Amino acid sequence: MYAEIARRLGWLVPDRVLDAVSYASMRENVSDWAAQDRVWGDVTAGFGPPSIQFGGTNPLYGKTLGYLTEDVEEPMVFFHLWNGRDDEESWPPEYAEPLLLAVRLGDGPFGDTFTLTSEGRRRRPAPSLFS
Repeated sequence: MYAEIARRLGWLVPDRVLDAVSYASMRENVSDWAAQDRVWGDVTAGFGPPSIQFGGTNPLYGKTLGYLTEDVEEPMVFFHLWNGRDDEESWPPEYAEPLLLAVRLGDGPFGDTFTLTSEGRRRRPAPSLFS
C-alpha cells in the first residue's frame, strides 16, 4: 500500500512500466491465471519482469512483485510470494523458488482486492480465538 502512495506522489521510480494493452490483459486474466498453483518463475514468465520488486533476488526468500502502467489512476497489481518450510524450524526452505500465495489488484477495501491462491488458502493460519 505504501508503494501505491509513493507512486501517486511521484516518488516511486519503477524498473519497468507495462503498456496499456499488456496491463489490461493482465488485469483481465490474473484471477483465472492465479487459480492454479504458481511460483515466482511462473509470474515472471507470464507477465515479464516486475515494475518493482520488494525483496531480493535470492529464491530462498519471499518477495512481492508489483506491476503498473504509466497511468497513476490504474491500480498496481501485486503478486505475494513465500518460501519457507512447513515446520518453520529448519533451513533452508524446501522449495526451489517462492510459491505464489496471493494477488492484490484494485484500490477498494482490502478484502475485495486481495485474492488468495489455492496454496495461499492452504497456508492461511486458522482464525485466532482472540480476534
